[in-house]
Amino acid sequence: MFVRIWGARGSVPTPGPTTLRYGGNTLCIEVQCGSHTLILDGGSGLRGLGTSLAGAALNADILLSHTHLDHVCGLPFFRPMFDRHSHLRFWGGHLAPPEGIETALLRAWQAPLMPDLQKEFRAQISYHDFRPGDRLTPHPDLTVDTIGLRHPGGAVGYRIAWAGANLCYITDTEHLAAGPDPALARFVGGADAMIYDASYTDEEYAARVGWGHSTWRAGVALADAAGVGTLILFHHEPSHDDAMMDTIAQDVARQRPGSLVAAEGMELTLPGKP
Repeated sequence: MFVRIWGARGSVPTPGPTTLRYGGNTLCIEVQCGSHTLILDGGSGLRGLGTSLAGAALNADILLSHTHLDHVCGLPFFRPMFDRHSHLRFWGGHLAPPEGIETALLRAWQAPLMPDLQKEFRAQISYHDFRPGDRLTPHPDLTVDTIGLRHPGGAVGYRIAWAGANLCYITDTEHLAAGPDPALARFVGGADAMIYDASYTDEEYAARVGWGHSTWRAGVALADAAGVGTLILFHHEPSHDDAMMDTIAQDVARQRPGSLVAAEGMELTLPGKP
């Protein structure tokens, strides 16, 4: 399983000279499972992923944690959306019926929020709703388990399993005051890697309780409680520049060696197991 990070910033893009090393694009991760392409969220980092394809058609499943703008703002600028040879399947599980992922995305692609883009898209697009807790099987040899997360309006976490490798994607979520959520710990238990919402330091979080985000210390506690392999901190707060992210990286390395702070361009390979 090959993982590449195209955007790790939360809330709003933060381009500029103080965010060059960790990046300013919002949330987007490419996951390659053999011939299968999965895309986790469609923030502004998605544009770079589309450009990297150099016009080649894409066959991919796009798993959305939810539809807040920082997670979907890259979709209208994703080149495969305009390619009639591309096949794109959108998955969403945070919306209660009769709302669904198709309704939410079409609303974001129409006036007055955007030009009426639906008629411009040429890709073969399908939309798939599910309930948190469902197991998805985008391909016969690939499974994706799901869980509801603690975030205003709802969000979904994913556990991708392919060829014996397991990757968990847990953003946007808020930790419990009492410690790791037992249900979430079971969900991510024993995963090879977990990408986790670590927007705030403990000091910052005290003034942001209820906002639906977490801290790097809570991520460490969850990873330790669940026996996770590599912890990858994600959804960086917009005010955290490269110097601040360096400090967080040093602190988390002391507490849990081998942990990573997500940065644009970062690549990770998770070996399969029999």
